[in-house]
This record gives sequence, structure tokens and C-alpha cells, in this order.
Amino acid sequence: TCACHSYQTVLKVKVQEKDPMFWNRWAQQTLKNALTLQTLNTNKAKNLILFLGDGMGVPTVTAARILKGQLNGQSGEETRLEMDKFPFVSLAKTYNTNAQVPDSAGTATAYLCGVKANEGTVGVSAAAVRSQCNTTKGNEVTSILRWAKDSGKSVGIVTTTRVNHATPSAAYAHSVDRDWYSDNEMPPEALQAGCKDIARQLFENIPDIDVIMGGGRKFMFPKNQSDVEYPDVLKHSGTRKDERNLVQEWKDKMKDKKGYYVWNKKQLLSLNPNNVDYLLGLFEPSDLTYDLERNTDTDPSLTEMVDVAIKILRKNPSGFYLLVEGGRIDHGHHEGKAKQALHEAVEMDRAIGRAGLMTSIHDTLTIVTADHSHVFSFGGYTARGNTIFGLAPMVSDVDQKPFTSILYGNGPGYKLVTGARENVSTIDYQDNNYQAQAAVPLSMETHGGEDVAVFAKGPLAHLLHGVHEQNYIPHVMAYAACIGQNRDHCLSRDGAAALKPALSVMAAILTVTRLLYVLVIVINALILYTWQKGLC
Repeated sequence: TCACHSYQTVLKVKVQEKDPMFWNRWAQQTLKNALTLQTLNTNKAKNLILFLGDGMGVPTVTAARILKGQLNGQSGEETRLEMDKFPFVSLAKTYNTNAQVPDSAGTATAYLCGVKANEGTVGVSAAAVRSQCNTTKGNEVTSILRWAKDSGKSVGIVTTTRVNHATPSAAYAHSVDRDWYSDNEMPPEALQAGCKDIARQLFENIPDIDVIMGGGRKFMFPKNQSDVEYPDVLKHSGTRKDERNLVQEWKDKMKDKKGYYVWNKKQLLSLNPNNVDYLLGLFEPSDLTYDLERNTDTDPSLTEMVDVAIKILRKNPSGFYLLVEGGRIDHGHHEGKAKQALHEAVEMDRAIGRAGLMTSIHDTLTIVTADHSHVFSFGGYTARGNTIFGLAPMVSDVDQKPFTSILYGNGPGYKLVTGARENVSTIDYQDNNYQAQAAVPLSMETHGGEDVAVFAKGPLAHLLHGVHEQNYIPHVMAYAACIGQNRDHCLSRDGAAALKPALSVMAAILTVTRLLYVLVIVINALILYTWQKGLC
């Protein structure tokens, strides 16, 4: 029945598409919508939301769009993602200061702290050297989450990875090594020199982060302490050599502040957000499970976490800043598992839609972007409506074997069978964990170096246009919300983000010019009227 419905939907679209009027009407409607953007939204942004699809390059966005449509019984190509509906789109250059193809730590420092940095480092400038503890001090840079908190806003972090992974950690930590998750992962000399692990910094650097949700439980508990959910699995036990229980310390501190700690979906959804001011949710020992494999009874989805986070944060009359990471898009690609990666991207798009329903474009600046891309692609002259995980319509004219539309430039999918490329028609290439074929054998697929898209809506979203350096993003967000540096434009009486002084003067001159023009017309009319009366 489902396949029949899908076929009928695709057939209907194709009949419509044969009529030129179908395309003309669509284009004319798009044109009308575009013309409305002439009136720019220059309100002050009360709320700021950054959705970060880790590894979500443009090919991933396109493939996720097709998947979203096909999951809804459509051919997929004509589907609109929630981010597709954002009125302003630009490109961000993702290189790190010492890397042409970047990593998630240096890029996170750029789009959160406004400063480009070396790969592998978070919350420090390019003067800091990876893994060298003594280069930390004096090179710390603060993030927009800190700027928002200092201005009186509520702040939150929601991720599908560890809460002390590269992306979220740049929001609060200053570490010359992204892998220093707990003191267990740090070299003795770094500890002796006074460097702190990232899990500690989560609670100590900005002690009152209002909402923290994701994975990473084991880095918060004493070494070998059994995990609450997997008590018999040794690899999920606590890792901390200092024997500190950071979760218990947080609970003790927040017991009189309406603070709640949860570790499963039932506990999360049983909370009344109106009675919660602080929330710590750690749902897995390490990263959250892939959405395709998620236990929907015990593990919350990204959309569910975002829903609760916004309900808590929006109670603050001064507004909020929320960082949301679809972090396992990246992991799916690294493993060559395109199906996992694309379903993660579709789930993040659902979360974007939920956030859109809970906020207003009049006072909320929402940005969707990626830290970097991957060497992921799809092609092969596939027909309209072909399953995104399907085969190309022809076989190779070199080895006469079929191939999937999705391929990787490198990664674990490289495989030879008796000295030749594997025949994919002999295996289940639509399996959730199928590793797409790759050109170069690597145990982990690599990032890509091309620019990534930046989608924006809300107050001053038009400031994201053309091609920018990635570190420009938090400066736009801070400017729109009147936090951080250069706040002179925020002095207008109505609270709206005013134009820069130079532009204000120009506007005043234009206004005076118009008034003089009108005055000349009135005087001329009076002279003409008097002259006509004289003739009579």
C-alpha cells in the first residue's frame, strides 16, 4: 500500500510538471515571496538559536531533503526542508588557521567564539598549540553563550554527542586538546601544569548554564563506577581519576534552585518546564545512539530535547541563547554509513521545525549551518524519485558492475573481492549500517574542505549574505541581540536594533531633503493659486 501511494504521488507530480504553467506559477509565487524581503527585519533579537549540523555539507543537505520527501511518500527532490524555508542563505569558509580541511574543534571556536583557531583546540586562539598545556593561559577566547549569559539571558546546549565533545565544548571550555574529556584522557604533565579537563570546565567555567542535554555520563563519574543504565558494561563505567562525581556536585548546588538531573526520556518528559530553572540531562555514557537505532521508549529524540529546552529557556523575559547540535551526522559519514548520517540530518530538520513553531521570526534569530563537510556525494544519473540509497541506473563501463548513487571519496567502504571492486548487487546496500563504497581505503572517512551553507531567519538575518569567514557568524548574532561588543546601535528608545550612526545621518538628510521638496511644491502651488486669482 505504501509503495502504491508513493508511486501515485510521484506520478501526479510528473503530470503536473509537464504543464509549463505549473513551473510558471511556482516561480511567480516564489518571486512574490522574494519581493517581501525588501522590508528587512531590523528588530532586536531577544532570542538566538544556532543549529549546527556536524558534517552537514551541501551534498548532505540535498540528500537529506530527498530522504525527507521519500519518507513522506514523495519522490523527494521537490521537498522543502525546514532550513530551505529560511529567507537568507550564505556560505561560510571553514578552514582552520593551520588546516585547509578543518576539524570540529577549530571550527566550533570560530562560529561560537568569533575567532579562527587551530584544529583540535577549543575556546583558545591560534596562539595556542594543540596538546601543549602551557600555551593555554592568556590565549582563552569567550563564546557567544558566555556573552549571552553575561547580558542576563538564559543559555542552553543540546547535542546528540557527548556534552563535552568538540562542538559544545567550545561554548564553555578553553582546552588545547579537544580529546581531554576527563582527567583520564589527559597526560600527567598537563594535569601537573594546571590544565583542566573539559567535563570539569562544563560546570566550573560558566557555572549556571541553564540547560545541558546530550551524552557523556561516564566522564562525570569516578573511575570504574558502574553506569546507571548499563551497570554490567565496563566500557560505560566512570572515567574520572580524581574520584569526583560532577553530577552529584551539580545536584547539590542546584537543589534549591529548581535544578533537575535526568538520564532517560521518561524522566525528561515527566518534568513540568514551568517548574524547572536548570536542567542537566545525560542520556548515554558517551554519544547518544543513532536516531535509526534509538530506543524510542527510553531515549529522547533531538526534537524532544529541543522542545523541553526552549520551554525552560523562554521563561526568561530577557530571552535566551540555545546551541543545538545534530552531532552524529558527522559520525555516520566517518563510518561510511550514509543512511545513519542522513536520518540524523532529517531528525535535526524536525527539531528546526519544532523550534520554529515555538518562537517568532520577529524576535528570534535562528541560524542553521555546519562546521564542515565530508567527502560524501551522490550521482550516477539516477532517475527522478530513485531511492537516495539506491543504485545508479547503469553499470560501470569499466568493470561492468553496478554501483550505488551514494559514494565516498575515502573511508571504510573501500573493499576488494578477489582483487576487484565488490559487486554491490550481491549485498544489502540499503541496510542501516551499509558502508558505501569509497575510492581510497581508510578506517575512518575524512572531512571535506568546501564551504558550507548558512541559513538564517529573524532579526538582521540579512547580514548573512554572500561568502563569509566562519568566525563572522557569532558576531552577527551578537550584533542582532545587542550583546558582546559594538552595541552602540542598540540605543534607540523602542529597543529595536537601530542603524549605524553613519546610516542614521544619511537617513536624516534624505528625510530633510524630502520635506524641502514637499515645501517647494506647496509654495509653487500657492503662487500659482494667487496668480490665477489675480487674473480673475
